[in-house]
Amino acid sequence: MKTVKLEELNEKSFIEGKYEKAIFVLGATESHGSHLPFGTDVFTPYDIALDVAKALDHTFVVPPLWYGMSLHYQHKPMCITLSLETLGQVAYEVLHSLYHWNIRKVLIINGHDGNIPCIEYAIRNMKTKFPDMNMAWLGAWWSKIKPLIPEGTLGVWDGLGHGGEGETSITMATVPHLCDLSEAKGMLPDYDPVVDLVWNFQDITDYGASGVPSLATEEKGKIMKKALTDYLIDFVQRMDKQGWRYESS
Repeated sequence: MKTVKLEELNEKSFIEGKYEKAIFVLGATESHGSHLPFGTDVFTPYDIALDVAKALDHTFVVPPLWYGMSLHYQHKPMCITLSLETLGQVAYEVLHSLYHWNIRKVLIINGHDGNIPCIEYAIRNMKTKFPDMNMAWLGAWWSKIKPLIPEGTLGVWDGLGHGGEGETSITMATVPHLCDLSEAKGMLPDYDPVVDLVWNFQDITDYGASGVPSLATEEKGKIMKKALTDYLIDFVQRMDKQGWRYESS
């Protein structure tokens, strides 16, 4: 069976595949409470990436980064973290390696909030130095999912939260055998609607999770996962037609 995993290809199959696009997933290894696995931030985006790549032509998926910038989640076991500078450089060098082998179209799917500034560092550097490198990124799927799913799918706080309703639901749809909803606990922080406080996670919740994970269901997760997968497939196909550029009116 055809594989889209780069680590399963070899020199011959890579050349014969005439690959032109790559999908790059970044996540983290950290606590999401006692109800979700440490690898939550990779399991879902990586699974989506594989499904997207299978639906596209000449596309492979780079081995995911299991370590993220998780310094603000270190108060709960078990967190393995890279620094902002290290992760930014690693992401840049992965992208540079793809560029070296003539991969000029890259979709980045991120699964962890702490990675966002690191990815921004990497892609801005790449685009400045190599203007012909075409990149797009989904930096925070959890904050983009609402318009893609039926109204009312997610409840309190629009399902948000680290290990909250949305993330728990979609993880249940991806690795149900690693989820235990009976252990789901979270707290709802009262965020200011305009100005953001700088926080460590213990400032937000007493648990490894925030939001209301007890409202999660596998069915909600399947809806979310399909919506994201379908959207990303359509997005890449549109970008291929547009030359990975914004259309102007």
